[in-house]
Parts: sequence; structure tokens; C-alpha cells
Amino acid sequence: MGKKKLPGPIERRHLIERELSTAQALRYAEAYLEEGFEVDAIAFLVKAEATDQLRVLRGRSIEAGDGFLLRAVASAMEDPPKAEEWEALSEAAARSGKEHYATDALRHAERGES
Repeated sequence: MGKKKLPGPIERRHLIERELSTAQALRYAEAYLEEGFEVDAIAFLVKAEATDQLRVLRGRSIEAGDGFLLRAVASAMEDPPKAEEWEALSEAAARSGKEHYATDALRHAERGES
């Protein structure tokens, strides 16, 4: 896909709903990731059964202190975030000045919530 224009929301939804080969799904996922649209890439990673890439994205979400992305990846993996992941995310978010994510993640860690 390279630097081609990414599909719009409706076209993206249609692509997700139809049959795609693993290679096609992975190409779309990589294109979205290249452009910084991690959340949009998740459905294509799931379609491609790219569990290693999903794990990497999950780790990046924690390192970036991005609770929204962690929830999205964890949901796609059907594996709720662990307390230690929330704690690490909280620390990363605090270092990055993302106070809302830091506070929210700490609350999840303390309550053992996903």
C-alpha cells in the first residue's frame, strides 16, 4: 500500500467485513500503523491473525501511556489488561504528562479492573 491514501471509514468497514487474505489484511494493518492509526490497524491485525504484532502493539500502548489503545488491543486479543500492565501504563502516562490516563490506569490497577 505504501503512501497510498488510506480507505475512508465506510470503505474500511467494508474491508473488515469481507474476506481478505492474511497478506492483504496485514498490508492494510501495516499501512494504518505507518500512518499512526494504531486503533484502525487492530481489526486488520485480528483478521490477519497477527498475534505477535498485536502483542507488540499492546506493549507500545503501555510504553506510550495510552489507556485507550491498551483497551482496544486487549479487547481484540480477548485478554483483559493485567494489574501490572495498568501500573506500567500509569507510570508511563505520568512521565508523559498524560495525567488522565495515569489516574485512570492506576484506578484500574488498584481495583484489578480491565
